[in-house]
Amino acid sequence: MSKQENETIIELKSVSKFYGLGDAESKALNKFDLTVKRGEFIMIMGPSGCGKTTLLNIIGLLDKPTEGDYYLHGKQASKISARKKAHFRAKEIGFIFQNFNLIPTLSVIENVSLPLIYNGVTKTRRLKAADNILEHFHLQKREYYMPYQLSGGQQQRVAIARSLITKPSIILADEPTGN
Repeated sequence: MSKQENETIIELKSVSKFYGLGDAESKALNKFDLTVKRGEFIMIMGPSGCGKTTLLNIIGLLDKPTEGDYYLHGKQASKISARKKAHFRAKEIGFIFQNFNLIPTLSVIENVSLPLIYNGVTKTRRLKAADNILEHFHLQKREYYMPYQLSGGQQQRVAIARSLITKPSIILADEPTGN
């Protein structure tokens, strides 16, 4: 096994996330530990409200833990600048949100190509890349439909295509089988 195959990508050490104050405080995560190595597929299961989405938001650099340490590629996430976090999210993390988060005023092809804007890809190349990936999801005939014109399953495939368009090293899916 090569060194890269055994590389730790994500490491959480005693990560906690609290919301509220005093008597109204609730713990979404409490001293959670996790290690993910390159190439691993991890599934987190639990009842509604147990902190799965909170965990994904922390891993995806959308939120910060209240306590504990998060290391991404060996670097402490709390020491990474907001700009570098945004750059990393744009290039290395593909998000599939629970409710898909498709932009209702954009067509399917525009929704899928959206992450490439943040990577400085020209409009022509963005649309060509989106067309190519939509072909894999059997959605080329629906490229110029609006999200409301799609079934739930089609919307989900659009969200998955959007998460893969940048060829990210990490894919985070929030309740991918929920719909």
